[in-house]
Amino acid sequence: MTDNTQNNEIKTINYEKQMRDIMTTYYIDAKTAGQNNKKVAWITSGGPVEPLIAMDIIPVYPENHGAMIGASKMGVDLCKKAEEMGYSSDLCSYARGDISCATVNGGPIGGLPEPDMLVCCNNICGTVLKWYEVQARYFKVPLFIFDTPIVHTEFTPEMKTYVQRQMEEYILFLEGVCGRKMDWDRMKEVGKLSFEGQQLWQEVLDTAISRPSPLTAFDAFFYLALIVTLRGTQQAVDYYRGLRDEMRRRASEGKGAIPRERYRLLWDNLPIWYRLKWLSKEFAQHDACLVADTYTSAWCGSLKYINENDFIGSAAESYTRIYLNIGVDQMAEIVLSMIDKYGADGIVMHSNRSCKPYSFGQYDIQKIVQRERGIPSLMLEADMCDERNFSEAQIQTRIEAFMEMIRASKGAS
Repeated sequence: MTDNTQNNEIKTINYEKQMRDIMTTYYIDAKTAGQNNKKVAWITSGGPVEPLIAMDIIPVYPENHGAMIGASKMGVDLCKKAEEMGYSSDLCSYARGDISCATVNGGPIGGLPEPDMLVCCNNICGTVLKWYEVQARYFKVPLFIFDTPIVHTEFTPEMKTYVQRQMEEYILFLEGVCGRKMDWDRMKEVGKLSFEGQQLWQEVLDTAISRPSPLTAFDAFFYLALIVTLRGTQQAVDYYRGLRDEMRRRASEGKGAIPRERYRLLWDNLPIWYRLKWLSKEFAQHDACLVADTYTSAWCGSLKYINENDFIGSAAESYTRIYLNIGVDQMAEIVLSMIDKYGADGIVMHSNRSCKPYSFGQYDIQKIVQRERGIPSLMLEADMCDERNFSEAQIQTRIEAFMEMIRASKGAS
């Protein structure tokens, strides 16, 4: 191993450690919030977190917790417990894991800090509405539901007015729970930091345009945490600026994320959290690098709708027109643009048993990709947290067949 390679690996490990340290401190702060006269809000991953940050409320994400449960291989036991409580096995595994975890303070961090309020935005799915109602009743705390109409074709003026009014009601709700008014200068600052953080996250992801790519989608799944959890903070901006510079350095030195990058793939849908390492190795042994994904890019996909100088005014559009809240044709356009942008040779689609909104239109998108770009696609049936829905032998066979198709298509071109 050369000195340059050693230095490169040390720097990359430091960014991983820094991420873990930041998240550890974040959860400690959340769990000790009451001792520091702070409030905690549970919020959906697609919800408008910036007003919480501006009000000095600590946001906590049950979906992030669900991902941690899956990555820690605790999903099956917690999902089974939820089923014993009467919840269907067809329900989202994030919801099942979180609902059962709350009753036993279980999971990888000993349960989430108790909320003072819940904020539920349905721009990601409908399940969150009932999930958050269940938790609001359990913890006996107020719940705010932020409703976003689905943008099947266009974002209308009526939609904008409807969502903007809810933003006003949302801030009034926070003021009522906290017993103080919003600091609008602080809100403006948080909006600018949120915009900058999302820009930097997109720039991190865009380093994968380089050949070889300095990072994979599996890396992005890990590095995503701050843009979800601490969006709107200086800490997230500083972290992603450093990570972007590191990935650009790696790209300029021709250092790839996998040993031999011959094929470039796009991932669609949530990760299979409990098998990330295994999947990464499976694709890498075929010299295939998953250079981009629709999941991590969703947290910067609405940048074009944000006015950094009027964040709250533009939030109605940016929070409504996210990837999971648009029509299938629009989703397909985004996938096609990503195939072109990152030079993908094929697409891997995780047909996720838990996430119906994400999985529902995948077969249509698959057909559109085949018609418009003529590249191979692979459909993997699994679940993001519940390992009972994962067949290693079947998926391994499918990956091998898919890579044969990729090799054949590249050889013929």
